[in-house]
Amino acid sequence: VGNRDDSNLYINMKLKAAAEIGISANHIKLPNTATEADVLKCIASLNGDPAVHGFIVQLPLDSDKPINTEKITNAVAPEKDVDGLSSINAGKLSRGDLGDCFIPCTPKGCMELIRQTGVQVAGKRAVVVGRSKIVGAPMHDLLLWNHATVTTCHSKTSTLAEEVGKADILVVAAGKAEMVKGEWIKPGAIVIDCGINHVPDSTKASGKRVVGDVAYSTAKEKASFITPVPGGVGPMTVAMLMQSTVESAQRFLEKFQPGKWSVQYNQLTLKMPVPSDIEISQSCIPKPIDQIAKEIGLLPDELELYGQTKAKVHLSALKRLKNHPDGKYVVVTGITPTPLGEGKSTTTVGLVQALGAHLHQNVFACVRQPSQGPTFGIKGGAAGGGYCQIIPMEEFNLHLTGDIHAITAANNLVAAAIDARMFHELTQTDEALYTRLVPSVSGVRKFSDIQIRRLQKLGINKTNPMALTKEEVKLFVRLDIDPGTITWQRVVDTNDRFLRKITIGQSPTEKGYSRTAQFDITVSSEIMAVLALSDGLGDMKKRLGRMVVASSKRGEPVTTDDLGVTGALAVLMKDAIKPNLMQTLEGTPVFVHAGPFANIAHGNSSVLADKIALKLVGKEGFVVTEAGFGADIGMEKFFNIKCRYSGLRPHVVVLVATVRALKMHGGGPAVTAGVPLPKEYTEENLQLLAKGCSNLNKQIQNAQMFGVPVVVAVNAFKTDTKAELALVVKLAKEAGAFDAVECTHWAEGGKGALALARAVQRASQTPSNFRFLYNTELPVVDKIRLIAQKIYGASDIELLPEAQQKVTLYTKQGFGNLPICMAKTHLSLSHDPEQKGAPTGFILPIRDVRASVGAGFLYPLVGTMSTMPGLPTRPCFYDIDLDPVSGEVNGLF
Repeated sequence: VGNRDDSNLYINMKLKAAAEIGISANHIKLPNTATEADVLKCIASLNGDPAVHGFIVQLPLDSDKPINTEKITNAVAPEKDVDGLSSINAGKLSRGDLGDCFIPCTPKGCMELIRQTGVQVAGKRAVVVGRSKIVGAPMHDLLLWNHATVTTCHSKTSTLAEEVGKADILVVAAGKAEMVKGEWIKPGAIVIDCGINHVPDSTKASGKRVVGDVAYSTAKEKASFITPVPGGVGPMTVAMLMQSTVESAQRFLEKFQPGKWSVQYNQLTLKMPVPSDIEISQSCIPKPIDQIAKEIGLLPDELELYGQTKAKVHLSALKRLKNHPDGKYVVVTGITPTPLGEGKSTTTVGLVQALGAHLHQNVFACVRQPSQGPTFGIKGGAAGGGYCQIIPMEEFNLHLTGDIHAITAANNLVAAAIDARMFHELTQTDEALYTRLVPSVSGVRKFSDIQIRRLQKLGINKTNPMALTKEEVKLFVRLDIDPGTITWQRVVDTNDRFLRKITIGQSPTEKGYSRTAQFDITVSSEIMAVLALSDGLGDMKKRLGRMVVASSKRGEPVTTDDLGVTGALAVLMKDAIKPNLMQTLEGTPVFVHAGPFANIAHGNSSVLADKIALKLVGKEGFVVTEAGFGADIGMEKFFNIKCRYSGLRPHVVVLVATVRALKMHGGGPAVTAGVPLPKEYTEENLQLLAKGCSNLNKQIQNAQMFGVPVVVAVNAFKTDTKAELALVVKLAKEAGAFDAVECTHWAEGGKGALALARAVQRASQTPSNFRFLYNTELPVVDKIRLIAQKIYGASDIELLPEAQQKVTLYTKQGFGNLPICMAKTHLSLSHDPEQKGAPTGFILPIRDVRASVGAGFLYPLVGTMSTMPGLPTRPCFYDIDLDPVSGEVNGLF
């Protein structure tokens, strides 16, 4: 800190010495305006950087601001404190733990000089003059633990000459020029002079010369060995700094396994019967999230803590790791589920716990953030279940770090901007609009950057607001939105069925300009899909700006950039773009990020979370991500949309199946949440099960269509019989699965998914011939038909008039080459949720097609599904409560 000449001299000596012996050394120079917080932040960054083996804080700190030197030196991680000045290293030296600490460099150098004499220290009488923390005190300890009899003297010692005269070994570090006289010294003594003092000398050009704390000219006549000043202890101190740095690197390498994390896993205490999810979650004490970050190689300045158990990870981590190899990429999907879900999230967590805590592989789970809608609706949370959960589950399921709220705010800003713009265009002249859009500030009118972009889009290459013609002004100020073409809706993160259709603009202030609109659930917002598919802040901003909200009366697309809200949206989303770090019950890391519904959007966690995780796990590690709903929806979109935009290529598909769901597909009665299962599901029925495996077979084929090996995870429930589970495993392998295994992770944690983990490891070693289902250059209708026929089993598609009109419009507007994101029910391979198994020969009706141009796909609407679910008679929030004393969340998600 600062620019002291003496400090710069010492630093240059150290840098030169490091360069001579091949140590990479850097000088981090803070200005003399640096605060204590600035220094501590810098130290924290170095503490967490595995590429740094040691660092020193050059004292004194030359700052205009008050800085507590003790606090600064103690902030240095003991294992990197190669100057040996922290209290921990000083304490270890004081206790004699010489092999487990760093010794301050000057005392260490003094000991090395004494050893070079060949004189044995043990049994000798040693005297140390000086008691500073840097030299005197540690020198005393060092001599003592090398078995000398040590006396420490200082400026207040009344019998100093007498004590010095007893010394076989004399170390002087008092900071007073020539304080120790030659005649005091015992004949034959070893004298180490640590002093550096300036005294007047008219014979020198500078008018002064450097002397030590010992009167050298007379002392050398009595001492057997004596260090000169300058040129004695100083160079040895620098040499010891280099040696300590090498020792630090050696210690690091002893613990370091290339590519292997050093993770402290949590031991599960399994109970039978398995307690409720919330009981299990709250019985486990999570590791501090910054500990997990350190274990997996994230640096402190790449972490933004949200309490003790969750944090956001800065995108700078991806930039730092860009040259690291990626790990193996595994996607978990499922057969067509019952309304209860078949355990994809539970299997995802179980698999990573098995790979990490039991097989000691670097492994990351990347999952979607749950919506408050289904959490408080009927589905419940999405943290997994049993002994395979992301914890704390109440934090995971409620708010997390506010990403969904940021999306709500951004989405509704766009909605408000649309209606406000239409209102102002309807009630103002061109000139009045222009005056308000480009106001005069201090007598100057100026276009903003976003307005310049609009002018360029219109083909107007002018930057002076006064230069526009009347016709150009009109083009600029009037978006001329056709209300009937508005596709952008307001959103709320609650299953509020009464907002499915609303009338807005009924206040007298809106002057009769009302229209019919609706609310969707927040996670179906295009902004959520933008978040999931963006690969950085710049990319996100571009995607946000090109979102199409309506068409003009001229049939041209109107974007958020035209509305002028791009920058504001980016600001609202600047924190949401950072993935959220959490952990599983067994202490493996998890990224929780993004959360679009797979039956509306692409249903996958973020590209950024996956990319950072793949770099962190390294070449031999695994990243396990989850695709929403059945393989016909989430997995198909994962491959055709997410993998297309991210450039990532999967190694393995894990397909989750249950006996319960397969029996339903075999013709079993309806499965309804909150209603006891019929006996067909609780009693063995191999015939019903075998018939239902048609759905499993079809989903295996769907995965194989993309050239990726499939491992089937048969998620076992307590009502399943051994014969039923064995039958599913057998039929899955016959259908072409690479392997199929029974899983008991819900009741046993990672241990219950060990067979699955080993199968995934084996499958990941096989060649992957990944391919997309379609070329995006195909016409829109052909792409829809390919998905319907190849993935769903339809014989053909039928475009209803509105859908046909939209296909024509979007193709004309230049969006025909976007990938397709089918919005259909997740309860059937077809559009009809009542059709189970693997139906064929049906016609898939497409009632509408909409464009998520910012996210980068067109989404056909299949059937009559709504994007705003409704609350059931008894929603989940009946069972959720808060203890007013402890503040603990109670109940079930």
